[in-house]
Amino acid sequence: MFSARATRAAAQRVARPQSIRNPFQRRFASSESTFTGAENNAFNRERQAVKDHAAATSDLWRKLSIYATIPCLIIASVNAKILWDEHWAHWDHMEPLEERPEYPYQNMRTKNFFWGDGDKTLFWNEKVNYHKKE
Repeated sequence: MFSARATRAAAQRVARPQSIRNPFQRRFASSESTFTGAENNAFNRERQAVKDHAAATSDLWRKLSIYATIPCLIIASVNAKILWDEHWAHWDHMEPLEERPEYPYQNMRTKNFFWGDGDKTLFWNEKVNYHKKE
């Protein structure tokens, strides 16, 4: 499968101590430094200004997401619940499903569905759907 050279090289890499394998440690989350000497040029100052602006902007959007979006969602949910209750209050005044007319374009069946009794669609709701059997 593997050549002898590849196997030998892998064994040598594993056998080396950690300090020899990776002498420099990567620091991705190191502390911020201020620029001094040759580092203090226009490019680095502009780059730092962009980072500061990004931090402030992301903080603004985080606050907006928490303090504006959540109350708006709560208000919209309450409004939807009120409209939902009004809608079902109208259904209480309508005649029963069995007495409503069934139009020719409703409940058209060319063959039975393979689930249930074959007459009801996959999203059938007993409260609002009714199919008169001939």
